Amino acid sequence: MNRLERQLAEDLALRDAALGLFKSDLALLRADLRERGLGTRLADRIGDGTMDMVDDAVDYAEAHRGKIAALGIALVLWLARGPILRAISSLFDDPDAEPDDADDRSDDD
Repeated sequence: MNRLERQLAEDLALRDAALGLFKSDLALLRADLRERGLGTRLADRIGDGTMDMVDDAVDYAEAHRGKIAALGIALVLWLARGPILRAISSLFDDPDAEPDDADDRSDDD
């Protein structure tokens, strides 16, 4: 047998081994899909991914408590900015002053 024939025989053997491995993997996958449906497999995978993400978020929050607290306070202040600004402006308003006509003009626009 010359070198080319020997190389061809080795390549054919590798191809046959790869095909056998592929067929066995495909058979295992089909059996697993028959046992557990595709929907169940997807739900399991999404659930695992979600739990990993929640664990990462909890770890981050524990490591950065101050930043998370500051973010929470800033969010509350932002959402309550209207009542807070009205309360502050009522502190500085002159009760004897006449009301501005700016509120009336804004309704005409």
